[in-house]
Amino acid sequence: MDVELLGNTKLLTMPKTAFLASGDIAPDMVLNCYDWAVKMAEEGRCIISGFSSHIERDVLHFLAKGQQPIIIVIARKMYKQIPSELQTLLDANRLLIISTSTSPRQSRITAQARNRYICDLADNILFVCNSETSSLSELQQEYHHKRIYIENFR
Repeated sequence: MDVELLGNTKLLTMPKTAFLASGDIAPDMVLNCYDWAVKMAEEGRCIISGFSSHIERDVLHFLAKGQQPIIIVIARKMYKQIPSELQTLLDANRLLIISTSTSPRQSRITAQARNRYICDLADNILFVCNSETSSLSELQQEYHHKRIYIENFR
């Protein structure tokens, strides 16, 4: 897989916790995700994610308020123009953006490849999903040795 990197590549040498959440999670899980993000921001842990689903984007918002490093892996070609929230993180040397595809848009196939890439890079992974039909279900089984379990998370 050809990847393009933008930002602080030294973040790749740090221990990384992946956050992967299904686009469809139970409403009671949302606050748990927010609480987890705030805790990670306070602890300064390097978080890696696609920040693609709605809840993942919300988690990114909470993480951006902290000081910890963040790695965003996008399932499409690199941004032509960096969003302002991300530019602030790049300017602070807290962000690495990795593009795992040359496709102009994310697709189901590029998202699956991106999520597998994230799992390979991560030291541990928090999966948040509702059902066995989730696209994350197969990854949970394959990467069970890296999976972290947190009370109140499924």
